[in-house]
Amino acid sequence: MSKGLIKFLVIVVSLACLYSLSFTFVTRKVEKDASEYAKGDMAKEKAYLDSIAGEVVYNIGIAKFTYREAKANELALGLDLKGGMNVTMEISLNELIANLAGNPKDANFNKALENAVNKSKTTNTSLIDLFMNEYKATGASTPIASFFATKDNAAVIKGTSSESDVRNFLNREADNAIQNSYKVLRTRIDKFGVASPNIQIQQGTNRILIELPGVNDEERVRKLLQGSAKLEFYETYQNPQVYSLLENVNRTLATTLKADKPAANVPSDSTVANTADTTKKEENLLAKLGANQKASDSAKTDSAAQPDAAALANNPLFAVLSPSTFNQGGQQQLAPGAVVGYANLKDTAKVNALLARPEVKSIIPGNLKLLWAVKPENNAKDFLSLYAIKTSGSENGPVMTGEVITDARDGFDQQNSPIVSMEMNADGARQWKRITAQAAQNRDHIAIVLDGVVYSAPGVNEEIPNGNSQISGNFTIEDTKDLANVLKAGRLPTTAKIVEEAIVGPSLGQVAIDSGVNSAVIGIIVVMAFMIAYYNRAGIAANIAVIFNVFFLMGVLASLNAVLTLPGIAGIVLTMGTAVDANVLIYERMREEEALGKSPRQIVADGYKHAMPSILDSQITTFLVGLILFFTGSGPIQGFATTLMIGIITSLFTAIFITRLIFEFMLSRDMKITTSFPWSNHTLKNANFQFIKKRKVAYIISAIAIVISFAAILTKGFSYGVDFQGGRTYTVRYDQSVSPEAVRENLDNIFGTTTEVKTFGNENQLRITTSYQIEETSDQADAEVLGKLNEGLTKIQGNKYEILSQQKVGPTIASDIRDRAIYAAVFSILAIAAYILIRFQKWQYSAGAAIATIHDGIILMGLFSILDGIVPFSLDIDQHFVAAILTVLGYSVNDTVVVFDRLREYLKKPNAHQEEIGTTINNAINSTLSRTVITSLTVIFVLAVLFVFGGEVIRGFSFAILIGIVVATYSSIFLAAPAIYDLSGGKHLAESAKEKERKQAKVVTP
Repeated sequence: MSKGLIKFLVIVVSLACLYSLSFTFVTRKVEKDASEYAKGDMAKEKAYLDSIAGEVVYNIGIAKFTYREAKANELALGLDLKGGMNVTMEISLNELIANLAGNPKDANFNKALENAVNKSKTTNTSLIDLFMNEYKATGASTPIASFFATKDNAAVIKGTSSESDVRNFLNREADNAIQNSYKVLRTRIDKFGVASPNIQIQQGTNRILIELPGVNDEERVRKLLQGSAKLEFYETYQNPQVYSLLENVNRTLATTLKADKPAANVPSDSTVANTADTTKKEENLLAKLGANQKASDSAKTDSAAQPDAAALANNPLFAVLSPSTFNQGGQQQLAPGAVVGYANLKDTAKVNALLARPEVKSIIPGNLKLLWAVKPENNAKDFLSLYAIKTSGSENGPVMTGEVITDARDGFDQQNSPIVSMEMNADGARQWKRITAQAAQNRDHIAIVLDGVVYSAPGVNEEIPNGNSQISGNFTIEDTKDLANVLKAGRLPTTAKIVEEAIVGPSLGQVAIDSGVNSAVIGIIVVMAFMIAYYNRAGIAANIAVIFNVFFLMGVLASLNAVLTLPGIAGIVLTMGTAVDANVLIYERMREEEALGKSPRQIVADGYKHAMPSILDSQITTFLVGLILFFTGSGPIQGFATTLMIGIITSLFTAIFITRLIFEFMLSRDMKITTSFPWSNHTLKNANFQFIKKRKVAYIISAIAIVISFAAILTKGFSYGVDFQGGRTYTVRYDQSVSPEAVRENLDNIFGTTTEVKTFGNENQLRITTSYQIEETSDQADAEVLGKLNEGLTKIQGNKYEILSQQKVGPTIASDIRDRAIYAAVFSILAIAAYILIRFQKWQYSAGAAIATIHDGIILMGLFSILDGIVPFSLDIDQHFVAAILTVLGYSVNDTVVVFDRLREYLKKPNAHQEEIGTTINNAINSTLSRTVITSLTVIFVLAVLFVFGGEVIRGFSFAILIGIVVATYSSIFLAAPAIYDLSGGKHLAESAKEKERKQAKVVTP
């Protein structure tokens, strides 16, 4: 690649990363201003940020960004750094199955469903498959299809349908339920007002992961998320019917706000339609608001537009709520339809506050509700519509609820415009006929409302007699899909319950941030100091590459809208250690080329050329581990995997291109390139250790270590984290040091079960885990466990405490996490072995790498079992441990592959088959020994920093990798390559002269 292209790439990537990170700098500045303005008042700070959500806070000349848009593009912090709430919700498929069958009383049906639910707690097989199998196992004579052949399902399931048809039907309905629950939860969370929420379906499961940074009202969140979706149909008022009422509200507010005292109660109208004739007043106010409306129209393309002080004083409501009007002949006219106004997203809270004032509530009649649209219209991305909803009956409710919907599908009409088709049951069809007949008389609209938000308000042109309707409008394909899912809420009466929950207090999050930043800074300093001390000027080039690497890594994370977690920071710190690996490979090869007496330019060129295969092979194997971690892990583990994978890519880019540019610059100015100091020049140079001869000693040592590890695992076992065994975990901090034994004794007496209490960091901090009520995930069970916990904690007299964080994991999800961890480890070993087999074309290489990685995994697990309870920090087996052990396996193969690459290089030499294979393997290990040791040392230095300064939350995680790296370095030297010798029976792996002749004979020459 030419130098010009490399420079161009570096400049482009640097600018792209700077652009991505700039949003984070901008939002931090805005939030700092908000904090200074609020002076500790969180409500005031939130109101400040809400008020500027639509204002332009970042202008780069060619584009402008509001605070909301900048916030969406920032590098967000995870819950373990910012505090907040992490929830995994599970859609109750057992309820769905029962409801779709009409909740039958059949004993076989209900027994099969009960058995399926119990088995689902210990297996990854879907509940639907388990249910179908369990029902078949009952031997019942009643066909399974007969239960689901109800009136509501008549269009898709008959009494004669096959088991396969029923299975497909249930899977389809389950997918619909999950998608619909996702839409409902997304809307509820958006209404909750959380900054940068994350909600995603966990593919292949019936679970939805929700992360809510900064949330401190956990009870409200639980109620919000677990409430049943409420689908309703309402008649609407026409805009001209409501306008005079809004004018009255506006006038009343202007009077009361100016006087700064409550307004006298205004008699409530019985209906909007009977409001006194105020046509003349309407004309006057419309004329006054003409300029405001024009400003509002332009504001829909410039969300930074703000009402001035005069408008706020004279028209407090209409300054933030623009009436729904249109221009006709230069005059503002009230627009027809159910929309009575538009408000900027940032102003909806102000409108709600004004409408909630006592003097306003006394004006608005009981048969009118003003509800917002679910999202902005296509042509007004920052504006929400406000609908006038007509309530009916003695309870002022809807004219119809969603239970009558039997099906809803998105599709297209004859003009190929997106529509939604809706079908109702017999009762719904009768109601719908009456409702649409009445609405058609005045060309009224029917509002479709879910959880108090208007999803659509289609007009009614004629009576619909059979319950089959088409809803059309200015829809996109995505709009119709969403609306179809909403309508299905009525026929999917299943609940979503919280099966996993983690709450992190902001104080613990701040400690994590401080620990993470400290470890990152110290880690960089340690790596840079070592590289300069060992590699001289070449070390300076490597350090520049490390700085670029961190910059690129953070920039890429920001551009992907990744969430930075504490394990993610650990990944960054670890990346800094492994980033020098490519440079070490290059510099060691440059030393070898220099020893051959080559010119400086040739030394650089050949150093990069000969190091490239080892660099690529070693990094690709580690990348494969990160990829598997990403798809099998969740939450913080995915954050670690993301950071690890991106770090590998940026490390390769900076090590190969940035350092090369620096060396080319130095060569062009005849600057001397030095790769060592006198003291480091001969380190492990000309090493000639007899690894093959002494291999059996290493085998015996490893065998003893494996036997001890197995003995510890089988006898002592592990301390499992809550995410592997289920239960509830709390992090508690007392004002003064406290005895874990005293707390354990108190809690055991109260819970009636064995409670695990461990010191967590300082002597005044505890990590408490209980399995009490493990099978129950309801709010009542949560409250009961928390109540008993507080009862036990308060028994430590004269020592106040604070619950910093809490986590709940149901037994089903714990089983799933445990199974996925096992699959991740197995898939990692298989994927690495497959890659090595493809790359090296000999099964002995794959087998040697597999032996080394399995050896490392067993010993690491054994050490965790042996040292648990001995070392003064937690060594729980949890998701973090899985990430650590897979990282170790990746690093082990990284080291091993470098030796393999050198062995392959030696075996390709013309006279390789003449040399004894043991000698060749010895030479390969010895020639890469300095690289293996130096790379391991840099990583060990960084991990030691992470272990000491990274904080208690990831101390066990960093300890696992630290110990694992030492074991992996040993196995890559003493086991992997020597294993090839024994697996090949001491025979040569190089091609013999006869094999080469045979291949050459097959080549057809022209």
